[in-house]
Amino acid sequence: MSGATAPAKPGTDAGRPYRIYVLIMLTLVYTFNFLDRQIMGIVAPAVQADLGLNDTQLGVLGGIAFAILYTTIGIPVARLADRYNRVTIISVSLALWSGFTALCGVAQNFTQLALARVGVGVGEAGGSPPSHSLISDFYPKEKRAGALAVYALGIPVGVTLAYLAGGWVLQNFDWRMTFLALGLPGVIFAVIVKLTIKEPKRGGQELAGAQDAFAGLKVTEPVGLIEKIFRQLTMLLPSRSRDPAFGELASLWRAAKHLLGIPSYRAIVIGLTAGSFASYAISNWIVVFFERSHPDFAKGDLYFWLGVINGTAYVLGVFIGGALVDRLAVKNKSAYGWVPVIALALNAPIFIAAMWVDNAMWSLVLWWPVHLLTGFYLGPCFALAQTLAPVSIRALSTAIFFFILNMIALGFGPTFVGILSDILNSSGLSSEQGLRVALSSVAIAGLISIGGFWYLAKKLPADWAKATGEAIDGGKA
Repeated sequence: MSGATAPAKPGTDAGRPYRIYVLIMLTLVYTFNFLDRQIMGIVAPAVQADLGLNDTQLGVLGGIAFAILYTTIGIPVARLADRYNRVTIISVSLALWSGFTALCGVAQNFTQLALARVGVGVGEAGGSPPSHSLISDFYPKEKRAGALAVYALGIPVGVTLAYLAGGWVLQNFDWRMTFLALGLPGVIFAVIVKLTIKEPKRGGQELAGAQDAFAGLKVTEPVGLIEKIFRQLTMLLPSRSRDPAFGELASLWRAAKHLLGIPSYRAIVIGLTAGSFASYAISNWIVVFFERSHPDFAKGDLYFWLGVINGTAYVLGVFIGGALVDRLAVKNKSAYGWVPVIALALNAPIFIAAMWVDNAMWSLVLWWPVHLLTGFYLGPCFALAQTLAPVSIRALSTAIFFFILNMIALGFGPTFVGILSDILNSSGLSSEQGLRVALSSVAIAGLISIGGFWYLAKKLPADWAKATGEAIDGGKA
């Protein structure tokens, strides 16, 4: 696509130092997000012993108990973020999930701990969608993969802090103090975020005159079966609420249908969901795995080395993946798909070797390239979810793929491993062998992820041109 006149260049009023400051602050918010999320996997053995939980219950605490409201609340929160002040939503959400993390430390049984984890999930639902939207208003699409890769560094940095700081607190105090010590600082940081980050102009980085069919969209009459069902359901509400409720549901449906109708967007969902299924399963069970498979390895050393691996390999992988795609995609947008395909293909045999090698230190050595290669797809996926979406539904775009991703990956990855481990145990395998086999089985999800990113490489050039209005020539931008 090309116009008769050259479009005006996008821009922003914020200077480069301030853009960097905002990116660092939002990355720190994401760091708290994953620190509070990962801590359950680190304290899992202590919690299991203290509260007398089985593997299935432990998997529920690390998976579905957190994910069920994290995913569903994310959609309405994203709708608010597409209309109202995103900085306020982020700061309130950070304070909420950090407070519930601290409350996990006073739980007396499985039910109380599960409810507190649900609260953490509710708070974290307001973190990433508005943050992605904010970053996209500070950075142009050509630099978005790199910027969102920096944001994604919050994952390995958060996990690293969870292992190092959380592991230290756990070793010197107990699992309850660990939750309290890691939860309360987030409440303080939420205030700093609110006071120091300013809301930017929406769409300030886009080409002048770019079309947005969802800006100001108001649906008054149903079109199609689904919207007719929405109309009938809203008739149960008080008369004043019927039309606004129907309009909101119909608008959500049309936005979701538009996004999922983009082949590249579907490919992102498939690749990221399958890859994250394996990653969440491993991160929630890795400490338990080492305790069972390598019981002679000192727990303090385990926390230290897992922290170092996440803080070096995963950080490098996330950063290199985003920077590499930004560089290669200048000539060919298919790089957004091919870079993750190659990284995940290299990763698969190394992961299997790390799971089955007998020596604990060699296993940890192999975990380094596993974490390095796992990080490659995060920045590109986060960036594409913003670039392919119209400006007015960008937070919703992130929320939709997070809804699918986290319901399946975060909700069922750790839970699947726990259930399969218990089944294998009851079938005659030892608890160590059962967990080893259950964790190894998630390699299948990695193969599915490769398929999703291969499909992305094929479809993205045309979808990019359609979304951005840029000219395309034989698959090259």
